[in-house]
Amino acid sequence: MNPHAWHLSDLTSVPQNGIKVMSTFACGGGSSMGYKRAGCQIVAANDIDPEMAWHYKRNLKPLQYYLCPIRDLLTADLPPELFALDILDGSPPCSTFSMAGSREKAWGKKKHFREGQASQVLSDLFFDYLDLVERLKPKVAIAENVKGMILGNAKGYTKLVMDRFREIGYRPQLFLLNAADCGVPQRRERVFFCALRNDIAKPLLKLAPKHKWISAGEATSDLQVLTSEEIKETSPINTHKRFWSKVRKGESYSDACMKENGKGSFFNYARIDDTKPCRTLDSHCLTSSHWDECRQLTYREWKRLGSFPDDYEAKTDKIGKYMIGMSVPPKMTEQVARAVIDQWLKP
Repeated sequence: MNPHAWHLSDLTSVPQNGIKVMSTFACGGGSSMGYKRAGCQIVAANDIDPEMAWHYKRNLKPLQYYLCPIRDLLTADLPPELFALDILDGSPPCSTFSMAGSREKAWGKKKHFREGQASQVLSDLFFDYLDLVERLKPKVAIAENVKGMILGNAKGYTKLVMDRFREIGYRPQLFLLNAADCGVPQRRERVFFCALRNDIAKPLLKLAPKHKWISAGEATSDLQVLTSEEIKETSPINTHKRFWSKVRKGESYSDACMKENGKGSFFNYARIDDTKPCRTLDSHCLTSSHWDECRQLTYREWKRLGSFPDDYEAKTDKIGKYMIGMSVPPKMTEQVARAVIDQWLKP
């Protein structure tokens, strides 16, 4: 068995530490599985998207699930255990802070977006999460977002987030982590806000995981014989057929496009280098192509590269890939959770 494979059933044998977690913007459960791998109990989860809710419930079987905008939780009648949380986790949708496209033009504007097909102001959702932190008063608040939050004009927004944490009684710290340093075979940089409630006297958190990097080829070595259905599902699109053979492993298709047309395009498309951790897997399932074969990646490969369990079920491969692209890799959250538990929550 590949040492980088794991299954949902493995979670039943993880020693429990008594840490209670609620996950907001829970998506398909990437963060929640990370907390479970660290020995925590997920007492509740929340997301606005019925599709995500179906997959979360199907795979993680939560005790409580709130299918609603996070703002509804600010006035909802909530059970007592949610007011005694150790950790309130959240990953507010982050597309307005992505480095792709015109970021600032989207700030403060309503957007009809994939999560729940709802119209919301995405740049406000982080503050809705912070309002819930203020209401529930967990010992620790952990929020994840894209690297773009600490670049350019977005630094001002991040300062407002840090100020709001302090205003509601927390001591926040900010970390930029790479999933590859956390044992994930994927280079995925993410920002983590970790905030400790003021009445808890603990030193500053030290968070600098240094796991040995795992290559894409190593992580998926046992998945390279495709089923007939996978061969059909991963057939190359026209972009792959046109440029895949013209770029080396690890290169963007834009290099070949520049040589052919004199101008760059297809910047987000690339041929993966199997000797290194995979490039960031995003929610667009077609941009990463296989290293040795002109094809898309299989859903089984996506799960391994995202550190999802092999037996995670999805309605379709496309939805499964989308969720993994939207999720925090479980093993990444696991490393954050273990550091917070060891340094802040242990007696």
